[in-house]
Amino acid sequence: MDIVQLLVSGIANGCVYGLIALGFVLIYKATEAVNFAQGDFMMLGAFITLGLTNQAYAGMPFWLSVPLAMAMMGAFGYALDALVLRRMFGQSQVAVVILTIALGFVLRFAAGAIWGHQPIALESPLAGRDVRLGPVVLGADEVAIVAVTLALTAVLFVFFNRTRLGVAMQAASQNQLAAYYMGIPVKRIHSLVWALAGVVATIAGVLFASKGSIDPNTGLLGIKAFAAAVIGGMGSLPGALLGGIIIGVIEPFAARYGAPGYSQIAPYLLLFLMLVFRPHGLLAQVHSKKV
Repeated sequence: MDIVQLLVSGIANGCVYGLIALGFVLIYKATEAVNFAQGDFMMLGAFITLGLTNQAYAGMPFWLSVPLAMAMMGAFGYALDALVLRRMFGQSQVAVVILTIALGFVLRFAAGAIWGHQPIALESPLAGRDVRLGPVVLGADEVAIVAVTLALTAVLFVFFNRTRLGVAMQAASQNQLAAYYMGIPVKRIHSLVWALAGVVATIAGVLFASKGSIDPNTGLLGIKAFAAAVIGGMGSLPGALLGGIIIGVIEPFAARYGAPGYSQIAPYLLLFLMLVFRPHGLLAQVHSKKV
């Protein structure tokens, strides 16, 4: 029974990693850029929801504050690309990586200045409720995390493979100039992808905050989520979820049965081995560019 509880808890944590990893994959699939501030997007989305729900000046119902926070983070992602990242067009991907790392520091500082650095709990209707499946007791927040993650992954997979906009996003990634000549508004597509990444990060942040407290350093979870994206396959949406679950399951078992501190190094050891023996990830989607 102990093993089942560890497994369920690991899957729930892994789904959060997977949701953040989805943001990495979304941006990479469409722009071939890596947003190392994706974890901080998650943290900021959670804090915005918390501010709208908990604070006396807002006090909105939880189910109203969540979509509003998603819209705000979507607008933030769109504006970030339209006003900042477009000015870096033609620069190397390293420059974009450095910019997003710096952005992460700025977002953590801003969150600390507004909400403080002490952990705060989100007033969520999911918190403190249990779901019993025979002898196994699951938290309602853990069940919600797994269900929402699976549903969102399926929706995004269908979106990228079955809709015109999703196919256009992938076409813009493969060859921006050819996509432009085919009438695809490449710049607007990129901005929409960053907006979508902001929305997904907010969902991850709300689910994570429903499971426990948050503080500005919560954004550093993005490092583990990046490892999950690489392990699963940087261009694969199901791979991002799979990589997140693998890391999430490894951690509690390593903490319980491994040496002290092993749970912290286990995900990165797995990442190291993956880069050595299967650098494209478990569900690799390797495409040759058309020129």
